[in-house]
Amino acid sequence: MPMLDDGQKKSPLPAIAITAALVGAVSGGLFWWKHKPAEQPQVAEAAAPQGEAPEPTSGAGPGPSVIAAPAQKPSAPPAPAETNLKSFTTHIRGALEGAIVEATDKKVGPPLTQVINRSLVWWLRVPQDLVKGDTLSVVYETRENMEPLVHAVRFSSAKLGKTFEAYRHKADGEKYAHFYGPDGVQLELQLVDGPLEEWEQITSLLRDGRKHQGVDFKCPSGTPVRATFDGVITRKTWSFGRNGNSLEIEESGGKGRHALYLHLSELPKAAQVGARVKKGDVIATSGNTGHSFAPHLHYQLVDGGGKLLDPFESHKTEKAAIATKDKPGLDVTVAKLNKLLDSDLAVTGQR
Repeated sequence: MPMLDDGQKKSPLPAIAITAALVGAVSGGLFWWKHKPAEQPQVAEAAAPQGEAPEPTSGAGPGPSVIAAPAQKPSAPPAPAETNLKSFTTHIRGALEGAIVEATDKKVGPPLTQVINRSLVWWLRVPQDLVKGDTLSVVYETRENMEPLVHAVRFSSAKLGKTFEAYRHKADGEKYAHFYGPDGVQLELQLVDGPLEEWEQITSLLRDGRKHQGVDFKCPSGTPVRATFDGVITRKTWSFGRNGNSLEIEESGGKGRHALYLHLSELPKAAQVGARVKKGDVIATSGNTGHSFAPHLHYQLVDGGGKLLDPFESHKTEKAAIATKDKPGLDVTVAKLNKLLDSDLAVTGQR
C-alpha cells in the first residue's frame, strides 16, 4: 500500500561525522594521558623588597643564594607572648652568683647575676660589701636569645644596715626605661658633659669588680657621640680587631687627660689625627665594631701618664629625677612590683 512521502530523505553523514569526532577526541586523550611527560617541580624566584638584595641562605658563600624556596602564602605573624614575670628572694651565704643560681637555675642564674649586679654597684662595692645573711629579692623575666630583663631589685645589706630598692619604669615620652627609687630619683648617676645625651643603661663601671677599663653605655648603633672636653684627636682606629672604629682625644690646656671612644660605627671624614674639637661636638656615632658583642659605647679616661681615671670621679655628676607629672605612673609600677617582691611565692622560691 502506497505511503504518503513527508519530504526528502535525511542523509546519515552528519551523525557519522559527529560520532567519529567524539571517538577521535577520546582516543587522543587516552594517548596523551599514557604518554604525557613527568611533571617538574617549579622553583620560584624570591623577589626582594625594592631597594634590598635577597638575604643569603645560611651557610652559603658570598652573595645571595641563587636557589629560593617556592613562593608561599605568608602566614599571619605569631601573637606576642604574654609577659612572664618571675620573682625570688634569696639569702647570701657565699658568692652572689651561687645564691642566684640556687634561686633560679644553672642556665638563667649566671646571666641574671650580671644584670642584677648593674643595680647593686650603685649601692655598694661588689663583692667586698656582700656578707653572709644579706637578702636579695628580684623580679625578672627571661627572653629568648637575649639577656634576662630585671624589673625590680631589693637588697638588704647587713654590713651597711640599709635596704635598697630600684624599679624599672618607662615614663611617658621617654625613649628608654630607667631604674628609679620609690622617691623617683634615678638609680644611675649622670655624667655632666658626658659622651652621650641618651642611653638605655650603663652596663659596666670601673668599680663593678670586672676589671673593665671604662664605662660601657648600652645604646643603639648610630647614637651621636660627643667630645667631653676641648681637645685634639691624637689617635684614630688603632687595634681594630679589639677596639673597632675608635678615637682618642687629648684635652687642651695642658690638663693631660685623654678620652678614648671605642666600638664606633662610623667616623666622619673630619675626624682626622690633629683635628681640634670642642666640648659637645658630635665626633662620631656609636656602633658594634671590634671585639664587641652588642651595640654600645666604651668611654675611657686616662691621665697623661696612662693611668686609668674613673669617669664618675673625673667628671661632675648629678642625679636625675622623674618629672612630677610622671610620678603617679611610677607609683603604680612600684606598687605592682612590690606585690611580687613581697609575695609568699617570692619568699619561698620562684614565681
